[in-house]
Amino acid sequence: MTRSGLAVLGTGTGVGKTVVTAGVVGRLRERGREAVAIKPVQTGYPPDDDAGVVRDACGTESAGVCLRRLEPPLAPAVAAEEEGVALSYDELLGDCERELAAADPGVVEGVGGLRVPLADDREVVDLVADLDLPALVVARSGLGTLNHSALTVEALDRRGVDVLAVVLNDYAGASLAERTNPSALDAMVDPPVYRLPELALERPADAVTAVRDHLPVGLGRDG
Repeated sequence: MTRSGLAVLGTGTGVGKTVVTAGVVGRLRERGREAVAIKPVQTGYPPDDDAGVVRDACGTESAGVCLRRLEPPLAPAVAAEEEGVALSYDELLGDCERELAAADPGVVEGVGGLRVPLADDREVVDLVADLDLPALVVARSGLGTLNHSALTVEALDRRGVDVLAVVLNDYAGASLAERTNPSALDAMVDPPVYRLPELALERPADAVTAVRDHLPVGLGRDG
């Protein structure tokens, strides 16, 4: 079953998935859609609150939802074990499906990278493949991103996930690696490669402007 929606995935932790998610959701809302960011599991909560960042960027509580919250800043399966709480993959999958059906469209934000353990021996890549969503891959702009980005795209391709684009986040062009990475990566992977400029994280709404200016409007199977 092909679903309406999008996944925003990272090559690892701290690459800027939340900034891109906020920008995509905000841009879709500017176009009159009732887009919603869906965070399956938030670890490190508080202070980490990715759905809250999206709500701040869009200026409305309805723009982001978090399905599970765990305090330890660890992979969800590990954090749940540390807290002694049950975390069911089937329940996470079902809750994501419910939120996707209610949104217009839903934007599922990943947790860390693809191989991060979620629950019941399943990983982030399993969730995205089971939800049958196309994906944006968010990566760092600097040294080391070629390997991480290409491997992430390759892993998604093996699972039948359609990668719409790779987004090199926090691009400033300050180093030779940053300046050469976009063209080098473009030659390594089939999806287009885009650059998102450095943003002041204290102003979440800037993410919406950055997506408007630097990423294509039509993202996802629903355009």
